Parts: sequence; structure tokens; C-alpha cells
Amino acid sequence: MRTPAVLFSVLLACASLASGQIDIRSKQLAGADLRRADLRRAELRDADLRRADLERANLRHADLEKADLSDADLRGADLRRADLRGANLRRVKNPPDCEGVADLESFCAALRKARP
Repeated sequence: MRTPAVLFSVLLACASLASGQIDIRSKQLAGADLRRADLRRAELRDADLRRADLERANLRHADLEKADLSDADLRGADLRRADLRGANLRRVKNPPDCEGVADLESFCAALRKARP
């Protein structure tokens, strides 16, 4: 039996969230499979994305302020112009280059701080 979080993540992966049509603020998406999800302009402020698989997800212009991305896989994720202020980036797997991130200084500093 699939949990509601898994079913929700499947729906998210299939649905286009471009233009911020869906607000998933503070949702429990820990461990969600969001590979290749179109999350452009998604409202993910305070979202729980621990251990989420965001491989090749499109997160351009997404609001990830204060989101928990610890242990998330960001391999190939597009974070250009994403807002990551205050996001938890501890143990992020395969972090992307810092280029193009809206708050570049905070993002890179958070990555450095999160690494052992």
C-alpha cells in the first residue's frame, strides 16, 4: 500500500507546476520521488523535502525559502533563480553549481557550512 506522501509525489511528478499553479507550502514530501518534475515557480517555502529525489527536476524560480533539503539528491536539478534563503542543505547529494541561483552567496555559504 502506498502512503499518501508517495501518491502525492507521483501526482506532482506527473503534473506541471509551471507558473506556480499549485501551492505545496509546508507539505510533507520527505523521500518523495520528484525526478524530472516540472517545479518551475513552485511555492515550496518551508517544505519538507528531506531525502527527496530531485534528480533533473526543474526548480527555476521556485520558492524554496526555509525548505528542508537535507539528504536530497539534486543531481542535474535546475536551480536557476531559485530562492534558497534559509534552506537546510545539509548532506545534499550531488549539489549543482552555484551559478544562476538567486541568492548565490547564501546558497554557496550554506553548501559550504553543510559539508563536513
